Amino acid sequence: MVVSNPRHFLSLSDWSREEVEGMLARAAELKALRGRGVRTESLAGRSILLYFEHPSLRTHVSFEIGIAELGATSVVLPPEQVRIGEREAVEDVARVLSCWCHALVARTHSHRLVEDLARSARVPVVNALTDRAHPCQALADALTMREAGGLREGRLVWVGVGNNMTHSLIALAGALGLRLTVSTPEACRPDPELMQAGTERARREGGEILYEPDPRLAVRDAAFIYTDVWVSMGEEGRVQDRHRVLAPYQVNADLVDRAPPDVKILHCGPAHRGEEVSADVIDGKRSLFYEQAENRLHAQKAILESVIGVS
Repeated sequence: MVVSNPRHFLSLSDWSREEVEGMLARAAELKALRGRGVRTESLAGRSILLYFEHPSLRTHVSFEIGIAELGATSVVLPPEQVRIGEREAVEDVARVLSCWCHALVARTHSHRLVEDLARSARVPVVNALTDRAHPCQALADALTMREAGGLREGRLVWVGVGNNMTHSLIALAGALGLRLTVSTPEACRPDPELMQAGTERARREGGEILYEPDPRLAVRDAAFIYTDVWVSMGEEGRVQDRHRVLAPYQVNADLVDRAPPDVKILHCGPAHRGEEVSADVIDGKRSLFYEQAENRLHAQKAILESVIGVS
């Protein structure tokens, strides 16, 4: 299976506003069809490889189910079986897999590995999470926010540590012209180059990205408050330092009460209740935690259709 110029899904910054809007519209359509029990086998006869270096609940299960519902076949390749870059060169792995598969879905520690796979693969590569970006989650979050009423006059406010999820929300804000405020300690700010690129693109699209280190000020006009774990996989050695620095950034009842009364809470999961978010907030009526998880399925189905092309 070889595509002359495969379209990869590594970051939302690589896609135009019209393309992102199209994926969101298709995700909503696929969700509605599933709700009516209509099976859409738009990728019948395709085979899609799943390569996961990270442990995964939402990403793994939602991709496998989504692939099946689109009529395609999924093949899970354990990282210890292939040892990319050690047992065999990245280029060779990508080209061999391209002979059989119609797309590669990769969840890796290193963003560079996904980029290297995309450079050599002759089929589309989908970034299912790296240390730099989590675009599938961000697209699902856009669907969730739209279902909850959208941003209107409020803002999407990120509170916590600048990480791969922050980077993808910055890219989303750039692509769709959203109003985003990033609130982190100075020592935990997101990548400055990605922040600058997202800010410039958001401005061109009629949006705005700001940095406000004080979370109490950042949430004053929030429509959505988004947080994530303070210590990601592979950073376990930084637990004590992170908790000390980030304690004022916990999304708890006191912080939420400083936002408008109709504010909604977002968290990509898994959540550590009592750390980055209090249990009463993430389990409360304002939380969209489980809606976000559900929408991973629909967003990823739309992504696969977009990169592979439907029958």
